[in-house]
Amino acid sequence: MKQLKIYLLGVVLALAACSQNHSDAQTFRRSTAGGAPKNLQGLAVATFAGGCFWCTEEIFEELRGVKQVVSGYAGGPEKNPTYEQVSSGQTGHAEAIEIYYDPKQISYQTLLDVFFLAGHDPTTLNRQGPDAGKQYRSVAFYRTPQEKQLIDATIKRVDASKHYADPIVTQVVPFQQFWPAEDYHQGYYRLHPDNPYIQSVSTPKIEKFRKAYKDKLNTL
Repeated sequence: MKQLKIYLLGVVLALAACSQNHSDAQTFRRSTAGGAPKNLQGLAVATFAGGCFWCTEEIFEELRGVKQVVSGYAGGPEKNPTYEQVSSGQTGHAEAIEIYYDPKQISYQTLLDVFFLAGHDPTTLNRQGPDAGKQYRSVAFYRTPQEKQLIDATIKRVDASKHYADPIVTQVVPFQQFWPAEDYHQGYYRLHPDNPYIQSVSTPKIEKFRKAYKDKLNTL
């Protein structure tokens, strides 16, 4: 499945390159489409890594109070990494998402609950479903001591509840840098519903999330 996913991404890159008369994939590097909202007033930001960002981006996009989710890379020292570098394991980064949300409408604690209980499986080390490697590891990045306390308390509570058969292995690390992914990754779930990976991996996960958090969803 991972090989199929990478192959399909290669096709997207190739077609886009031809249409713009460029052969270099760097043509599709970031633009404002993959960055933060223009108006950040009143918004807070959270950063998580939980496997393929095609899945996690859509899950958090559907929450009421979340204004924008950006797919990208975090957790490694390299600057401006590409998808090809990250997905091949050449960098220390994980596929991650940056969530811009209105704390008056949705709390950081709710984001944590979704992340740990519905956004991904936090008990599998360096793996999410068919995707394996450190680039798919589970990470909760904190920006303040208060966020770290909430993350630690949530992990402790979820472990104690026996929601999962195995203990949570999510890394809890201070936030340093987030690099937005290439534009063709942004909103990928909605733009490519017929993609085999989306149909077989992403959609079942997202449908399960919708059932669990139907009272917190935007009107779709």
